[in-house]
Amino acid sequence: MPMTPENATWFADAFSTIVNNVGQALLDKEDVIKLALTTMLSEGHLLLEDAPGTGKTALARALAASVQGTHSRIQFTPDLLPSDITGVTIYDQKTGSWDFHAGPIFSSIVLADEINRASPKTQSALLEVMEESQVTVDGVRHTTERPFMVIATQNPIEQAGTYRLPEAQLDRFLIKASVGYPGREALTQDPVQLGPPGPFQEPVRGGGLIRGGLHGGPGRQQPHRELGAGLHRRPG
Repeated sequence: MPMTPENATWFADAFSTIVNNVGQALLDKEDVIKLALTTMLSEGHLLLEDAPGTGKTALARALAASVQGTHSRIQFTPDLLPSDITGVTIYDQKTGSWDFHAGPIFSSIVLADEINRASPKTQSALLEVMEESQVTVDGVRHTTERPFMVIATQNPIEQAGTYRLPEAQLDRFLIKASVGYPGREALTQDPVQLGPPGPFQEPVRGGGLIRGGLHGGPGRQQPHRELGAGLHRRPG
C-alpha cells in the first residue's frame, strides 16, 4: 500500500493498539514491547539477555496473540538435535510416501529459550530460517508463516555448560535487549490472558502490515539501509 498520510496514521494506530494489548500481559515494559514489535515489523529477530522469570515467554505469547499468529517455545538443551527444531521427513508405510512433519520453528513467534545451551550444530539450524524465512529438509524448501520472528533468550548470570553464539548467528538478530524485572506498581496488578485486540484490517492478520507499511516504495527503503549500515558499523 502507498505511504500516504492516512496509511501512516492507520499504521501508527495499529502499532499503538498492539503495544497496549501486549502491555496487558507484560506489565510496565512498554519500551521492550515497542522494541519487539519494531523488530517484527522490520522482519528481524530479537535477542533477550536476561535472568529467568522476567516475562520473556509472556512477551512472545502475547505478541503472537495480538497479531493473530501462532506461538511456539523451544527449550534449548545440549542434547537437542537440529531436526527437533526444523522438523523431519518420515516414510509412511500405508501411503508409500515421504511426509514432512514440521518442527516448532514453523510458527509466527518462536521463543528460543536459553539458545546458548544447545550445541553449535543445533544453533546452526536457525541460520537459514532466520535469514530467509524458510527451512530446507531433504532438499525440499518449506516456508515459514508471516509474520515470522525468533525471540532468543540467554541467561547472562549462569554461563556454565553454554556455547557462545558465533558472530554469524549474532548477525541474524536486529536488536539485543533486556526485559528486567517489573516495578513495584506493576507487581500489584494482575496480567491478563490475551486474545487479538482487533478487529484489525486484513493487512495486519496476513503480514501485510510488514509488506505494505514498511516496504511501500523505493523511498521507504533508505532509512532501513541506513539503520542496517549503522548496526554493522564497528567502532575504530
